[in-house]
Amino acid sequence: MSHMFNGCSSLKELKFVNFNTNNIINMSNLFYKCTSLEELDLSNFNTNNVNKMNSMFSGCSSLKKLNI
Repeated sequence: MSHMFNGCSSLKELKFVNFNTNNIINMSNLFYKCTSLEELDLSNFNTNNVNKMNSMFSGCSSLKKLNI
């Protein structure tokens, strides 16, 4: 998942429904420079196996609501 949404500057909102993250180990830079992103709900993310999350939200200057 590393860099998956990197630079999606027009992205305002994402809803993850039935998104399986059980085997993900790298989420670094996942939302890097998503400058228009305002709301994220990651409460269903399973991060038990994740060992890299660096700069995951770096540059998300419009992020107002984050549910982890």
